[in-house]
Amino acid sequence: MNKAKVKKVFGIVLGCLLAAGYIGFVEKQNLVKTYSKVEVDLEAVSGVYFVDEAEIRSLIASSFPELKPGLLLQEIPLKALENRLLGHPFIRSVEAYVDQQGIVKLSLTQHEPIARIARPLGADGYLTKEGLLIATSPTYTSRVLILQGEYIGLLMDQGKLDDMPELMPLVRFITQDKFWNAQVTELEVNARNDIRIHQQVGKQVIEFGDALDFESKFDRLKVLYQEILPRKGWDAYQRISLKYKNQIVCE
Repeated sequence: MNKAKVKKVFGIVLGCLLAAGYIGFVEKQNLVKTYSKVEVDLEAVSGVYFVDEAEIRSLIASSFPELKPGLLLQEIPLKALENRLLGHPFIRSVEAYVDQQGIVKLSLTQHEPIARIARPLGADGYLTKEGLLIATSPTYTSRVLILQGEYIGLLMDQGKLDDMPELMPLVRFITQDKFWNAQVTELEVNARNDIRIHQQVGKQVIEFGDALDFESKFDRLKVLYQEILPRKGWDAYQRISLKYKNQIVCE
């Protein structure tokens, strides 16, 4: 083997040894690195915080008393941290990691309420965009569509909408439509086939029936608003019903 090849082989071997040494050094350094602090990045919902940073820090302190400066990085319970924070009713997602300075970075998003469940004899709750039923927040009250009535109270007790899955598309439709979101103030849910609409303009409580075929029902109601009530007067009828297919009953 000539000198050039010897030098080349020697250079490759030396490079591998240096790389292995550096990796070993870094790993050894990481083993002795310690925790320093927590940084919380909490995403607001339309500028609102239903859970605040102080509450998150208090939850971490009470659940993980061992998480103090000096704790070795490999002993930081990142997965347990995520799972504990996900147990908070208003936290939708959590990502936790540790940087090279020993800082635990927490990135959190919140559940977004689209309706409030009002119960005279029980605790109120929220319906989220994902269709979850969660408790209200002591930090902030969201101004959203109101759901009330005996049947919605039963669903709140169950903690889920499994017995009335058709309700969620109806609520989404109302809250995502600019006109109906402004006009409809409350849904009274007495049974699966007995929903009533309370409106911003007009004293009538509109008999909506079930939550199926809701787009057709709102099309009929819009015709009433745009073509009939302006001529007859907003309080001309005491009863308005959309329960019957392709009909609108006014009395």
